[in-house]
Amino acid sequence: MQRYSVFSLIREGLNGHRGWHRVWRHPEPKAAYDAVIIGGGGHGLATAYYLAKEHGLTNIAVIEKGWIGGGNSGRNTTIIRSNYLFDESAAIYNHALTLWKTLGRELNYNIMMSHRGVLNLAHDEHEGRQLKRRVEANRLNGVDSEWLDAKQVKDFCPVINISHDIRYPVLGATLQRDGGTNRHDAVVWGYARACDAMGVDIIQQCEVTGIRTSRGAVTGVETTRGTIRTPKVACVTAGHTSVIASMLDIRLPIQSHPLQALVSEPIKPLVPCVIMSNAVHVYCSQSDKGELVIGAGIDAHNSYTQRGSLDIIEHQMASLCELLPPVARLRMMRQWGGIVDTCPDASPIISKTPVKGFYINGGWGTGGWKATPGSGHVFAWTVAKDEPHPIAAPFALDRFHSGALVAEHGAAAVAH
Repeated sequence: MQRYSVFSLIREGLNGHRGWHRVWRHPEPKAAYDAVIIGGGGHGLATAYYLAKEHGLTNIAVIEKGWIGGGNSGRNTTIIRSNYLFDESAAIYNHALTLWKTLGRELNYNIMMSHRGVLNLAHDEHEGRQLKRRVEANRLNGVDSEWLDAKQVKDFCPVINISHDIRYPVLGATLQRDGGTNRHDAVVWGYARACDAMGVDIIQQCEVTGIRTSRGAVTGVETTRGTIRTPKVACVTAGHTSVIASMLDIRLPIQSHPLQALVSEPIKPLVPCVIMSNAVHVYCSQSDKGELVIGAGIDAHNSYTQRGSLDIIEHQMASLCELLPPVARLRMMRQWGGIVDTCPDASPIISKTPVKGFYINGGWGTGGWKATPGSGHVFAWTVAKDEPHPIAAPFALDRFHSGALVAEHGAAAVAH
């Protein structure tokens, strides 16, 4: 794999940029692999990367029906944080945050990681008590988290109005200083480049149409580019997880909803961190190009469409104007949607299934992107060893039978 550095940039600049290698191959599918990963997004590529890097499985394929990063990985707002309430959630999200901190150097690819901090605002005393409780829970789990009063919020993010006369006064906020944002396509490309260098086949424009089994065990996958033999299939398809599982008559407690976001026209630096508010139900950050990246909650209806509804856009805009009145006259440039897969307890499924050799990583809801490296790391363990990683064990499929749910609705809420 060609190393990127300032020296290689200078050398290729003087050479007319004719010496760069293709970042990853576009191979034809082999007849058989040791494992096949369905889904070429961040989680799927991360799973392949750690399978190859840490478990020595290089005869594997990542199958994507479109192009890598074309699903939820390219349709999110790239917010990174780990300040979830319960021990199980804090463990996996903090594991991911730890990996995020060094991922760019590990992949030799600039993922534009910006630890600018994440504020969760409190607008009334009840919300303040709940957020303070989360701060204490986070600290017990070694998660970076602190409580700021209104003046400290203003000092950290001057654009926020802390007047007592506004409709939603800001009484305080939690702050995770090492939270922030990164660049979604850079993460996908960095993982793809590293996977390819270790021999992983990345096969795009290849849709899975069926999964073959014999005596209760996986034997292969049927695709639009032929049948591939394999003893292990790992499904990492976000909003389409239940569709793939249905090929094996596995019913999952997952619902798929549209989740949309939009960006404004670029402006000068205004929002120095990520601002989130459950009360007005909106969040925003500012990109390196100056655009405000704005999101809210999911659409209430089930759908596989990658677009949202006008009422959510109207709600987002009204909420943003309540939160940051100076941006009221901004024009919006573009809007997009993804498909989120939500479980009843707002926590993911990382699990073996009743079909031997078939594994599921899904149900992340609105929290998928921030978990990307941690999700791939623990799922690779599960696939390679056919047993749950200790961090992933609480998210097994059988928790919906045992009742041992990880109910993160409060910490997830509008938190993306």
